[in-house]
Amino acid sequence: MKRPPGNAMLERARDMRREMTPQEEILWAHLRARRMEGFKFRRQMWLRGFVADFACPDAQLVVEADGSQHADDAAYDAARAAAFARMGWQTLRFWNNEINEDLDGVLTAIRAALPSPSPPAAPDGPLALPKMGEGL
Repeated sequence: MKRPPGNAMLERARDMRREMTPQEEILWAHLRARRMEGFKFRRQMWLRGFVADFACPDAQLVVEADGSQHADDAAYDAARAAAFARMGWQTLRFWNNEINEDLDGVLTAIRAALPSPSPPAAPDGPLALPKMGEGL
């Protein structure tokens, strides 16, 4: 069962949205406003008792931008990723230096993790092309 975030968690998420790191700002510029393949991402989203840096509910994808402080918190990060995975969410984790030095590679990895768009449905109305066997 999903429990609602407490006031402290919501306030922390709000603070994190106001005080993004430079690398989070770079990623957000590419993820916001459906700029990534038309998928909607949310920043600092509460999810399963944790705050995800960026989350795309439609793709069940979490994108994390990690600085050096995360090197000491590997167990915590693993617990977060495991909690997300139990809900069916995939976590992509990028170090800040990856975002700074290989942004194209980071964005390519995010695109690859998104589901492929469904092909458009064939029209069946009066403007539809004739089907095989239907003469012109």
